Amino acid sequence: MPLEIDILTIFPRMLDGVFGESMLKRAQAASLVRIRCVNLRDFATGVHRTSDDRPYGGGPGMVMKPEPWGEALDELLL
Repeated sequence: MPLEIDILTIFPRMLDGVFGESMLKRAQAASLVRIRCVNLRDFATGVHRTSDDRPYGGGPGMVMKPEPWGEALDELLL
């Protein structure tokens, strides 16, 4: 049974190069590991599929919404 690794990210295509090279590529080809990059935006609602929002109370930066994380984890863990 291969080691299964699920990575939740809003930029899954950025990791294609990393996991498609060297030892990780060989391990996947030999069915020793299965790496799946899951797009967190697939679990976001709304027209723009946003997974982040402004922080409560204002201030700089953005914070991740908990709803897409919850939906994604529910699906991955079942």
